[in-house]
Amino acid sequence: MQSKRREFLGLGLAAGAGLALPVWAQGKPLFENLNMFVPAAPGGGWDGTARAIERAAKAAGLVGNMPFENVAGAGGMVGLPRYVNQRKGKGDNLMVGGSVMVGAAIANKSPVTMKNVTPIARLTEEAGVVAVPASGSIKTWKELEAALKANPRAVPVAGGSAGGTDHVLLGLIIQALGRNPREAAYVAFSGGGQANAALLGGQVVAGISGYSEFEEHINGGRLIPLAVSGNKRIPGVNLPTLSELGVPVTAANWRGVFAPPAISNEQRDALVTFMTRLHASEAWKKELETRKWTDVFLTAPAFDKQLAEDIRATEAVMKDLGLA
Repeated sequence: MQSKRREFLGLGLAAGAGLALPVWAQGKPLFENLNMFVPAAPGGGWDGTARAIERAAKAAGLVGNMPFENVAGAGGMVGLPRYVNQRKGKGDNLMVGGSVMVGAAIANKSPVTMKNVTPIARLTEEAGVVAVPASGSIKTWKELEAALKANPRAVPVAGGSAGGTDHVLLGLIIQALGRNPREAAYVAFSGGGQANAALLGGQVVAGISGYSEFEEHINGGRLIPLAVSGNKRIPGVNLPTLSELGVPVTAANWRGVFAPPAISNEQRDALVTFMTRLHASEAWKKELETRKWTDVFLTAPAFDKQLAEDIRATEAVMKDLGLA
């Protein structure tokens, strides 16, 4: 596969990073009530992003109440149709999603996709981390690499939903190691909490997720991080990239927020303003630093173009890997 394909998840990130804006004086909230929809189980990356948005928005005085609804399953493809159908035309709603949903829609051949929602803002990027349980027999990258080279089917790896970023990353790694990515023994979970439980319980050999979802268990000595999939090391984390380890693969998981379909231009502008002010707040900057998220802020309409490019690139890569 061409190197550009191996870096597909980073399309448009450098060009889209937003400039910091001045912090607005606090006054009346922009939304007295803003409903947050999370198409995943509590405890995962999307839920964590949504909770961070809530904390920062309340700290900045941008919102009064932010009710949550979590609907898990199939990389967001269970929740997405519900959001599209039930929230259509409602401008006081946001859904957290990202690159995982792009791949999941393709993998599940879903009739409802990211093309059916209204892009508002891309927020963060997080590289994937490959980790193993401290109680397992494999404890180094070389040991995991050797096992994958010998027989990928004998190395079950946990991650997010089928067709998502974690799944694609495993396929790219296996391909880079000289094996057929269709041999991957990928075990999909609808939430980060479930994937962590399988990893810690020894049900799988390794796991792939964002660093923030593994961090607690890494710090507690229960998980051993082996590699990060980004172009660079995570600041403050002594963890080599896959490229440093001789595996020419880079991939990252972006996350953002989306409004329902059929909202007015005024409703869309109000939500873009809300996210712009959130992004400029000190509370949000603290969330980025604490969670080691990379800031790749980009608002509509430029976000629309980036999303369309990501859908095209993801579909091409997944076909190459036999996932579409």
